[in-house]
Amino acid sequence: MVGGRKKAKICDQVSHEEEDRISHLPDPLICEILYHLSTKDAVRTSVLSTRWRYLWQSVPGLDLGSTSFLKFDAFVSFVERYFISHRESWIRKLRLSFYSHGMCDLASWIDAVTRRKIQHLEVDYNAYDNHKIPLSLYTCETLVHLRLCKVTLPNAEFVNLPCLKIIHLRNIKYPNETTLQKLISGSPVLEDFTSIRYSKVDAGHVLQLRSHTLKRIDIYNEFTQVVIDAPRLQCLRASVSSPKSFQIVNLGSSAKLEISFPSRDVTYSSNTIHNVLTDISRVRELVITNGIWKYSKPGPVLQFHDLSRLNVKFSKSDLEMLPTILENCPKLESLVMELVQDGFMFLRPKKTTEPKVMFSTVPMCLVSSLKVVEWKRSITGYEEETELVRYFLKNSKIMEKLKLDVYYTEKAKCAFLQELLTMPRCSTVVKLVDFRRDILSFEPQANIED
Repeated sequence: MVGGRKKAKICDQVSHEEEDRISHLPDPLICEILYHLSTKDAVRTSVLSTRWRYLWQSVPGLDLGSTSFLKFDAFVSFVERYFISHRESWIRKLRLSFYSHGMCDLASWIDAVTRRKIQHLEVDYNAYDNHKIPLSLYTCETLVHLRLCKVTLPNAEFVNLPCLKIIHLRNIKYPNETTLQKLISGSPVLEDFTSIRYSKVDAGHVLQLRSHTLKRIDIYNEFTQVVIDAPRLQCLRASVSSPKSFQIVNLGSSAKLEISFPSRDVTYSSNTIHNVLTDISRVRELVITNGIWKYSKPGPVLQFHDLSRLNVKFSKSDLEMLPTILENCPKLESLVMELVQDGFMFLRPKKTTEPKVMFSTVPMCLVSSLKVVEWKRSITGYEEETELVRYFLKNSKIMEKLKLDVYYTEKAKCAFLQELLTMPRCSTVVKLVDFRRDILSFEPQANIED
Protein backbone atom coordinates (compact mmCIF):
# COMPACT_ATOMS: atom_id res chain seq x y z
CA MET A 1 0.00 0.00 0.00
CA VAL A 2 2.82 2.33 0.94
CA GLY A 3 4.67 1.44 -2.22
CA GLY A 4 1.58 2.21 -4.28
CA ARG A 5 1.21 5.65 -2.69
CA LYS A 6 4.87 6.42 -3.28
CA LYS A 7 4.56 5.37 -6.92
CA ALA A 8 1.46 7.52 -7.38
CA LYS A 9 3.22 10.48 -5.73
CA ILE A 10 6.18 10.12 -8.07
CA CYS A 11 3.86 9.94 -11.10
CA ASP A 12 2.02 13.07 -9.94
CA GLN A 13 5.34 14.86 -9.50
CA VAL A 14 6.53 13.88 -12.98
CA SER A 15 3.18 14.88 -14.47
CA HIS A 16 3.34 18.22 -12.63
CA GLU A 17 6.86 18.86 -13.90
CA GLU A 18 5.81 18.08 -17.49
CA GLU A 19 2.82 20.40 -17.12
CA ASP A 20 5.08 23.15 -15.78
CA ARG A 21 7.39 22.82 -18.77
CA ILE A 22 4.54 23.56 -21.16
CA SER A 23 2.99 26.22 -18.97
CA HIS A 24 6.26 28.12 -18.74
CA LEU A 25 6.61 28.44 -22.52
CA PRO A 26 6.21 32.01 -23.73
CA ASP A 27 2.79 33.02 -25.06
CA PRO A 28 3.96 33.46 -28.68
CA LEU A 29 5.32 29.91 -28.78
CA ILE A 30 2.14 28.40 -27.31
CA CYS A 31 0.04 30.37 -29.78
CA GLU A 32 2.21 29.10 -32.61
CA ILE A 33 1.51 25.53 -31.47
CA LEU A 34 -2.22 26.21 -31.30
CA TYR A 35 -2.08 27.84 -34.74
CA HIS A 36 -1.50 24.42 -36.29
CA LEU A 37 -4.64 23.00 -34.64
CA SER A 38 -8.23 23.55 -35.67
CA THR A 39 -9.97 26.31 -33.71
CA LYS A 40 -12.21 23.68 -32.12
CA ASP A 41 -9.22 21.83 -30.71
CA ALA A 42 -7.49 25.06 -29.69
CA VAL A 43 -10.55 26.10 -27.67
CA ARG A 44 -10.51 22.74 -25.90
CA THR A 45 -7.09 23.53 -24.43
CA SER A 46 -8.66 26.33 -22.37
CA VAL A 47 -9.76 23.76 -19.78
CA LEU A 48 -6.21 22.53 -19.12
CA SER A 49 -5.43 25.24 -16.56
CA THR A 50 -5.87 28.93 -15.87
CA ARG A 51 -2.62 29.44 -17.79
CA TRP A 52 -4.30 28.19 -20.99
CA ARG A 53 -7.79 29.66 -20.49
CA TYR A 54 -7.52 32.59 -22.89
CA LEU A 55 -4.46 31.70 -24.96
CA TRP A 56 -6.52 30.35 -27.89
CA GLN A 57 -7.99 33.82 -28.37
CA SER A 58 -4.54 35.13 -29.31
CA VAL A 59 -3.98 32.56 -32.07
CA PRO A 60 -3.48 34.41 -35.39
CA GLY A 61 -5.84 32.13 -37.31
CA LEU A 62 -9.36 30.80 -37.50
CA ASP A 63 -9.94 27.23 -38.70
CA LEU A 64 -13.58 26.35 -38.19
CA GLY A 65 -16.49 24.47 -39.73
CA SER A 66 -20.18 25.18 -39.32
CA THR A 67 -20.78 21.54 -38.35
CA SER A 68 -19.03 22.22 -35.04
CA PHE A 69 -22.13 24.16 -33.95
CA LEU A 70 -25.70 23.01 -33.40
CA LYS A 71 -27.02 26.04 -35.27
CA PHE A 72 -25.57 27.98 -38.17
CA ASP A 73 -26.33 31.28 -36.41
CA ALA A 74 -24.05 30.22 -33.56
CA PHE A 75 -21.26 29.61 -36.05
CA VAL A 76 -21.74 33.06 -37.61
CA SER A 77 -21.83 34.70 -34.18
CA PHE A 78 -18.57 33.01 -33.14
CA VAL A 79 -16.80 34.17 -36.31
CA GLU A 80 -18.09 37.72 -35.89
CA ARG A 81 -16.82 37.86 -32.29
CA TYR A 82 -13.43 36.58 -33.45
CA PHE A 83 -13.06 39.42 -35.95
CA ILE A 84 -14.11 41.98 -33.35
CA SER A 85 -11.52 40.69 -30.88
CA HIS A 86 -8.84 40.72 -33.61
CA ARG A 87 -9.77 44.13 -34.97
CA GLU A 88 -6.17 45.37 -34.90
CA SER A 89 -4.14 42.13 -34.80
CA TRP A 90 -2.49 40.07 -37.51
CA ILE A 91 -4.57 37.18 -38.93
CA ARG A 92 -2.36 34.69 -40.79
CA LYS A 93 -4.97 32.04 -41.61
CA LEU A 94 -8.69 31.91 -42.30
CA ARG A 95 -10.16 28.50 -43.05
CA LEU A 96 -13.95 28.19 -43.06
CA SER A 97 -16.24 25.32 -44.06
CA PHE A 98 -19.98 25.92 -44.58
CA TYR A 99 -22.60 23.21 -44.70
CA SER A 100 -25.76 25.27 -44.44
CA HIS A 101 -27.99 27.71 -46.30
CA GLY A 102 -27.84 30.22 -43.45
CA MET A 103 -26.96 33.87 -43.98
CA CYS A 104 -23.47 35.26 -43.38
CA ASP A 105 -21.38 38.14 -44.64
CA LEU A 106 -18.48 36.18 -46.14
CA ALA A 107 -17.35 39.13 -48.26
CA SER A 108 -16.80 41.34 -45.20
CA TRP A 109 -14.90 38.54 -43.44
CA ILE A 110 -12.53 38.19 -46.38
CA ASP A 111 -12.19 41.97 -46.59
CA ALA A 112 -11.19 41.97 -42.93
CA VAL A 113 -8.43 39.38 -43.29
CA THR A 114 -6.97 40.90 -46.47
CA ARG A 115 -6.31 44.03 -44.42
CA ARG A 116 -4.59 41.98 -41.70
CA LYS A 117 -1.81 40.34 -43.71
CA ILE A 118 -3.58 37.04 -44.39
CA GLN A 119 -1.30 34.27 -45.71
CA HIS A 120 -3.61 31.25 -45.90
CA LEU A 121 -7.20 31.63 -47.08
CA GLU A 122 -9.47 28.62 -47.53
CA VAL A 123 -13.23 28.76 -48.04
CA ASP A 124 -15.35 25.65 -48.65
CA TYR A 125 -18.96 26.65 -49.18
CA ASN A 126 -20.81 23.37 -49.66
CA ALA A 127 -24.22 24.75 -50.59
CA TYR A 128 -26.25 25.46 -53.72
CA ASP A 129 -26.01 29.26 -53.67
CA ASN A 130 -22.52 30.66 -54.22
CA HIS A 131 -21.07 33.49 -52.18
CA LYS A 132 -19.21 36.16 -54.12
CA ILE A 133 -15.59 36.83 -53.20
CA PRO A 134 -14.71 40.55 -52.76
CA LEU A 135 -12.36 42.39 -55.12
CA SER A 136 -9.95 43.02 -52.24
CA LEU A 137 -8.75 39.43 -52.61
CA TYR A 138 -7.05 40.32 -55.91
CA THR A 139 -4.72 42.84 -54.25
CA CYS A 140 -3.76 41.02 -51.06
CA GLU A 141 0.03 41.36 -51.08
CA THR A 142 0.66 38.85 -48.27
CA LEU A 143 -1.48 35.95 -49.50
CA VAL A 144 0.52 32.73 -50.04
CA HIS A 145 -2.09 29.93 -50.17
CA LEU A 146 -5.57 30.31 -51.71
CA ARG A 147 -8.12 27.49 -51.70
CA LEU A 148 -11.73 28.12 -52.75
CA CYS A 149 -14.66 25.76 -53.23
CA LYS A 150 -18.13 26.60 -54.62
CA VAL A 151 -17.81 30.36 -54.46
CA THR A 152 -17.97 33.03 -57.17
CA LEU A 153 -14.98 35.05 -58.31
CA PRO A 154 -15.70 38.62 -59.43
CA ASN A 155 -14.54 40.06 -62.73
CA ALA A 156 -10.84 40.85 -62.40
CA GLU A 157 -9.76 44.25 -63.67
CA PHE A 158 -6.44 44.26 -61.81
CA VAL A 159 -4.64 41.46 -59.93
CA ASN A 160 -1.55 41.90 -57.77
CA LEU A 161 -0.67 38.86 -55.62
CA PRO A 162 3.13 39.02 -55.30
CA CYS A 163 3.43 36.24 -52.67
CA LEU A 164 0.80 33.76 -53.88
CA LYS A 165 2.32 30.30 -54.49
CA ILE A 166 -0.68 27.92 -54.32
CA ILE A 167 -4.11 28.22 -55.96
CA HIS A 168 -6.70 25.44 -55.57
CA LEU A 169 -10.11 26.05 -57.16
CA ARG A 170 -12.96 23.55 -56.96
CA ASN A 171 -16.30 24.11 -58.72
CA ILE A 172 -15.74 27.85 -58.87
CA LYS A 173 -17.94 30.23 -60.81
CA TYR A 174 -16.33 33.12 -62.68
CA PRO A 175 -17.58 35.55 -65.35
CA ASN A 176 -15.10 34.60 -68.08
CA GLU A 177 -11.81 32.81 -68.75
CA THR A 178 -9.83 36.06 -68.56
CA THR A 179 -10.57 36.14 -64.83
CA LEU A 180 -8.48 33.00 -64.28
CA GLN A 181 -5.82 34.14 -66.72
CA LYS A 182 -5.40 37.43 -64.85
CA LEU A 183 -5.35 35.55 -61.55
CA ILE A 184 -2.44 33.46 -62.85
CA SER A 185 -0.55 36.27 -64.57
CA GLY A 186 -1.00 38.48 -61.50
CA SER A 187 0.74 35.86 -59.33
CA PRO A 188 4.41 36.15 -60.34
CA VAL A 189 5.66 33.44 -57.94
CA LEU A 190 2.83 30.91 -58.45
CA GLU A 191 4.05 27.29 -58.19
CA ASP A 192 0.95 25.11 -57.73
CA PHE A 193 -2.36 25.46 -59.61
CA THR A 194 -5.36 23.14 -59.31
CA SER A 195 -8.70 23.49 -61.05
CA ILE A 196 -11.49 20.96 -60.56
CA ARG A 197 -14.80 21.60 -62.26
CA TYR A 198 -17.45 19.00 -63.06
CA SER A 199 -20.15 21.24 -64.53
CA LYS A 200 -20.25 21.88 -68.25
CA VAL A 201 -18.91 25.24 -69.38
CA ASP A 202 -19.78 27.29 -72.44
CA ALA A 203 -18.55 26.13 -75.84
CA GLY A 204 -15.28 27.71 -76.89
CA HIS A 205 -14.13 28.29 -73.31
CA VAL A 206 -10.31 28.25 -73.22
CA LEU A 207 -8.10 28.22 -70.15
CA GLN A 208 -4.66 29.62 -70.85
CA LEU A 209 -2.11 28.43 -68.28
CA ARG A 210 0.97 30.46 -69.16
CA SER A 211 3.50 30.91 -66.38
CA HIS A 212 7.27 30.80 -66.01
CA THR A 213 7.05 29.82 -62.33
CA LEU A 214 4.45 27.03 -62.26
CA LYS A 215 5.85 23.69 -61.08
CA ARG A 216 2.66 21.67 -60.60
CA ILE A 217 -0.69 21.71 -62.41
CA ASP A 218 -3.78 19.60 -61.67
CA ILE A 219 -6.62 20.02 -64.18
CA TYR A 220 -9.89 18.10 -63.99
CA ASN A 221 -12.16 20.05 -66.34
CA GLU A 222 -13.60 17.63 -68.88
CA PHE A 223 -15.38 20.25 -70.96
CA THR A 224 -12.76 23.02 -70.85
CA GLN A 225 -10.17 23.66 -73.52
CA VAL A 226 -6.78 23.98 -71.86
CA VAL A 227 -3.50 25.31 -73.23
CA ILE A 228 -0.40 24.90 -71.05
CA ASP A 229 2.79 26.89 -71.52
CA ALA A 230 4.89 26.34 -68.39
CA PRO A 231 8.61 25.86 -69.09
CA ARG A 232 9.41 25.04 -65.43
CA LEU A 233 6.59 22.57 -64.92
CA GLN A 234 7.63 19.45 -62.96
CA CYS A 235 4.31 17.63 -62.59
CA LEU A 236 1.09 17.73 -64.61
CA ARG A 237 -2.01 15.69 -63.74
CA ALA A 238 -4.89 16.11 -66.15
CA SER A 239 -8.21 14.64 -67.24
CA VAL A 240 -8.42 14.72 -71.03
CA SER A 241 -11.84 14.45 -72.69
CA SER A 242 -10.53 14.76 -76.25
CA PRO A 243 -7.27 15.77 -77.99
CA LYS A 244 -8.89 19.01 -79.15
CA SER A 245 -9.73 20.10 -75.59
CA PHE A 246 -6.21 19.80 -74.22
CA GLN A 247 -2.90 21.02 -75.56
CA ILE A 248 0.57 21.13 -74.07
CA VAL A 249 2.86 23.52 -75.89
CA ASN A 250 5.66 23.74 -73.32
CA LEU A 251 6.78 21.62 -70.38
CA GLY A 252 9.66 21.81 -67.97
CA SER A 253 12.69 19.60 -68.29
CA SER A 254 12.19 16.21 -66.63
CA ALA A 255 8.45 16.70 -66.17
CA LYS A 256 6.03 14.09 -64.84
CA LEU A 257 2.76 13.71 -66.72
CA GLU A 258 -0.31 11.78 -65.54
CA ILE A 259 -3.26 11.65 -67.95
CA SER A 260 -6.70 10.32 -67.11
CA PHE A 261 -9.17 9.53 -69.89
CA PRO A 262 -12.95 9.57 -69.37
CA SER A 263 -14.34 6.09 -68.75
CA ARG A 264 -16.89 6.53 -71.52
CA ASP A 265 -14.08 6.50 -74.10
CA VAL A 266 -11.47 4.09 -72.80
CA THR A 267 -9.60 3.69 -76.10
CA TYR A 268 -7.02 6.24 -77.15
CA SER A 269 -4.80 5.93 -80.21
CA SER A 270 -1.17 6.90 -80.51
CA ASN A 271 -2.28 9.56 -82.97
CA THR A 272 -4.59 11.29 -80.49
CA ILE A 273 -2.00 11.06 -77.72
CA HIS A 274 0.49 12.73 -80.04
CA ASN A 275 -1.98 15.56 -80.59
CA VAL A 276 -2.16 16.15 -76.84
CA LEU A 277 1.54 15.79 -76.10
CA THR A 278 3.01 18.27 -78.54
CA ASP A 279 6.08 18.72 -76.34
CA ILE A 280 6.55 15.07 -75.43
CA SER A 281 10.35 14.97 -75.64
CA ARG A 282 10.78 16.48 -72.16
CA VAL A 283 8.49 14.15 -70.25
CA ARG A 284 10.37 12.19 -67.57
CA GLU A 285 7.49 10.11 -66.17
CA LEU A 286 4.28 9.24 -68.01
CA VAL A 287 1.25 7.63 -66.37
CA ILE A 288 -1.88 6.86 -68.37
CA THR A 289 -4.86 5.98 -66.15
CA ASN A 290 -8.43 5.01 -66.96
CA GLY A 291 -7.67 4.39 -70.61
CA ILE A 292 -5.95 2.07 -73.07
CA TRP A 293 -3.04 3.11 -75.21
CA LYS A 294 -4.27 1.90 -78.56
CA TYR A 295 -1.93 1.43 -81.48
CA SER A 296 -2.74 3.30 -84.67
CA LYS A 297 -0.38 2.43 -87.52
CA PRO A 298 -1.11 5.56 -89.61
CA GLY A 299 -0.30 7.74 -86.60
CA PRO A 300 3.13 9.28 -85.93
CA VAL A 301 5.70 7.38 -83.90
CA LEU A 302 6.04 8.96 -80.46
CA GLN A 303 9.55 9.82 -79.34
CA PHE A 304 10.28 9.70 -75.60
CA HIS A 305 13.91 10.81 -75.46
CA ASP A 306 14.03 11.56 -71.73
CA LEU A 307 11.36 9.22 -70.39
CA SER A 308 12.56 7.21 -67.38
CA ARG A 309 9.24 5.88 -65.97
CA LEU A 310 6.24 4.62 -67.97
CA ASN A 311 2.95 3.32 -66.55
CA VAL A 312 0.59 2.26 -69.32
CA LYS A 313 -2.37 -0.02 -70.06
CA PHE A 314 -2.75 -2.30 -73.06
CA SER A 315 -5.46 -4.51 -74.46
CA LYS A 316 -4.36 -7.88 -75.83
CA SER A 317 -4.60 -6.70 -79.43
CA ASP A 318 -2.58 -3.54 -78.85
CA LEU A 319 0.19 -5.12 -76.80
CA GLU A 320 1.89 -5.65 -80.16
CA MET A 321 3.05 -2.03 -80.08
CA LEU A 322 5.22 -2.61 -76.98
CA PRO A 323 8.42 -3.11 -79.03
CA THR A 324 7.81 0.19 -80.83
CA ILE A 325 7.37 2.02 -77.53
CA LEU A 326 10.52 0.54 -76.01
CA GLU A 327 12.58 1.36 -79.09
CA ASN A 328 11.59 5.00 -78.68
CA CYS A 329 12.37 5.16 -74.94
CA PRO A 330 16.17 4.90 -74.87
CA LYS A 331 16.47 6.04 -71.23
CA LEU A 332 13.58 4.07 -69.73
CA GLU A 333 14.33 2.79 -66.21
CA SER A 334 10.92 1.59 -64.96
CA LEU A 335 8.08 0.03 -66.96
CA VAL A 336 4.66 -0.79 -65.50
CA MET A 337 2.30 -2.60 -67.87
CA GLU A 338 -1.28 -3.59 -67.19
CA LEU A 339 -3.26 -5.90 -69.45
CA VAL A 340 -6.92 -4.83 -69.49
CA GLN A 341 -10.08 -5.60 -71.40
CA ASP A 342 -10.57 -3.57 -74.57
CA GLY A 343 -13.88 -1.76 -74.21
CA PHE A 344 -14.49 -2.05 -77.93
CA MET A 345 -13.41 -5.67 -78.31
CA PHE A 346 -16.92 -6.68 -79.37
CA LEU A 347 -16.57 -4.55 -82.51
CA ARG A 348 -13.54 -6.48 -83.72
CA PRO A 349 -13.57 -9.76 -85.64
CA LYS A 350 -12.58 -12.70 -83.51
CA LYS A 351 -9.07 -14.02 -84.03
CA THR A 352 -8.11 -17.65 -83.87
CA THR A 353 -4.79 -16.88 -82.17
CA GLU A 354 -3.72 -14.23 -79.74
CA PRO A 355 -1.42 -11.45 -81.01
CA LYS A 356 2.27 -11.90 -80.32
CA VAL A 357 4.76 -9.31 -79.14
CA MET A 358 7.45 -9.53 -81.82
CA PHE A 359 10.88 -8.03 -81.09
CA SER A 360 13.06 -7.81 -84.19
CA THR A 361 15.88 -6.22 -82.20
CA VAL A 362 16.78 -5.54 -78.58
CA PRO A 363 15.77 -1.96 -77.67
CA MET A 364 18.52 0.24 -76.25
CA CYS A 365 16.76 0.68 -72.88
CA LEU A 366 16.97 -3.07 -72.19
CA VAL A 367 20.71 -2.92 -72.66
CA SER A 368 21.57 0.26 -70.78
CA SER A 369 18.82 1.59 -68.51
CA LEU A 370 15.78 -0.64 -67.75
CA LYS A 371 15.93 -1.77 -64.11
CA VAL A 372 12.33 -2.52 -63.07
CA VAL A 373 9.50 -4.19 -64.98
CA GLU A 374 6.03 -4.73 -63.50
CA TRP A 375 3.44 -6.88 -65.25
CA LYS A 376 -0.20 -6.60 -64.10
CA ARG A 377 -3.34 -8.28 -65.35
CA SER A 378 -6.96 -7.35 -64.68
CA ILE A 379 -8.31 -10.00 -67.09
CA THR A 380 -7.77 -13.72 -67.58
CA GLY A 381 -4.41 -15.10 -68.62
CA TYR A 382 -2.55 -13.99 -71.72
CA GLU A 383 -1.24 -17.00 -73.63
CA GLU A 384 1.94 -15.20 -74.71
CA GLU A 385 2.69 -14.06 -71.17
CA THR A 386 5.43 -16.65 -70.62
CA GLU A 387 7.24 -15.66 -73.81
CA LEU A 388 7.03 -11.99 -72.89
CA VAL A 389 8.57 -12.66 -69.47
CA ARG A 390 11.21 -14.86 -71.09
CA TYR A 391 12.17 -12.03 -73.44
CA PHE A 392 12.68 -9.50 -70.66
CA LEU A 393 14.78 -11.92 -68.59
CA LYS A 394 16.90 -12.89 -71.54
CA ASN A 395 17.65 -9.41 -72.88
CA SER A 396 17.57 -7.00 -69.91
CA LYS A 397 21.21 -6.65 -68.95
CA ILE A 398 20.85 -4.46 -65.86
CA MET A 399 17.36 -5.43 -64.65
CA GLU A 400 17.06 -5.48 -60.86
CA LYS A 401 13.43 -6.49 -60.37
CA LEU A 402 10.72 -8.22 -62.37
CA LYS A 403 7.39 -7.94 -60.57
CA LEU A 404 4.76 -10.39 -61.81
CA ASP A 405 1.06 -10.80 -61.28
CA VAL A 406 1.16 -14.52 -60.46
CA TYR A 407 -2.59 -15.05 -60.58
CA TYR A 408 -3.20 -18.71 -61.38
CA THR A 409 -4.61 -21.78 -59.73
CA GLU A 410 -2.10 -23.38 -57.40
CA LYS A 411 -1.24 -26.07 -59.95
CA ALA A 412 -0.82 -23.64 -62.84
CA LYS A 413 1.14 -21.21 -60.70
CA CYS A 414 3.54 -23.92 -59.62
CA ALA A 415 4.17 -24.88 -63.25
CA PHE A 416 4.66 -21.24 -64.23
CA LEU A 417 7.13 -20.58 -61.42
CA GLN A 418 9.08 -23.73 -62.16
CA GLU A 419 9.38 -22.62 -65.78
CA LEU A 420 10.76 -19.29 -64.61
CA LEU A 421 13.68 -21.13 -63.04
CA THR A 422 14.70 -22.56 -66.39
CA MET A 423 14.58 -19.25 -68.25
CA PRO A 424 17.96 -17.76 -69.16
CA ARG A 425 18.67 -14.41 -67.53
CA CYS A 426 21.00 -11.74 -68.77
CA SER A 427 21.16 -9.77 -65.51
CA THR A 428 23.05 -11.23 -62.57
CA VAL A 429 21.07 -9.32 -59.92
CA VAL A 430 17.47 -9.61 -61.07
CA LYS A 431 14.85 -10.51 -58.45
CA LEU A 432 11.33 -11.77 -59.10
CA VAL A 433 8.43 -10.63 -56.95
CA ASP A 434 4.82 -11.81 -56.74
CA PHE A 435 2.58 -8.78 -57.29
CA ARG A 436 -0.32 -9.92 -55.13
CA ARG A 437 1.28 -11.58 -52.11
CA ASP A 438 4.89 -10.48 -52.52
CA ILE A 439 6.02 -14.06 -51.85
CA LEU A 440 8.73 -14.33 -54.49
CA SER A 441 12.11 -12.81 -53.82
CA PHE A 442 15.04 -14.79 -55.09
CA GLU A 443 18.33 -14.50 -56.87
CA PRO A 444 18.80 -16.02 -60.31
CA GLN A 445 19.02 -19.78 -60.40
CA ALA A 446 17.86 -20.01 -56.76
CA ASN A 447 14.93 -22.11 -55.58
CA ILE A 448 11.49 -20.61 -55.37
CA GLU A 449 9.97 -20.45 -51.93
CA ASP A 450 6.19 -20.24 -51.87
